Amino acid sequence: MSILAWIVFGGLAGLVASFLMGGGGGMIFDIVVGIVGAVLGGFLMNQFGQSGVTGWNWPGFGVAVVGAVVLLVILRLVRGGGGLRGRGR
Repeated sequence: MSILAWIVFGGLAGLVASFLMGGGGGMIFDIVVGIVGAVLGGFLMNQFGQSGVTGWNWPGFGVAVVGAVVLLVILRLVRGGGGLRGRGR
């Protein structure tokens, strides 16, 4: 995939992960989380002997979203945001 495709793919994955986790840090944050989450998800899947993000497809999108959710949980735990609980509004 091209760089632009990775940005769009990561942005969509980040938006979905942010929605699942109850809020995000803005569009740029969601895109970065999605891209890094896709890399993290691919790494985790490879550790379990599966393929990671292999392109613009549903399994790859699922891996990217799972990676972004894991990254958001880690970030919230580090920042003291409560882990799996969403931000209180």
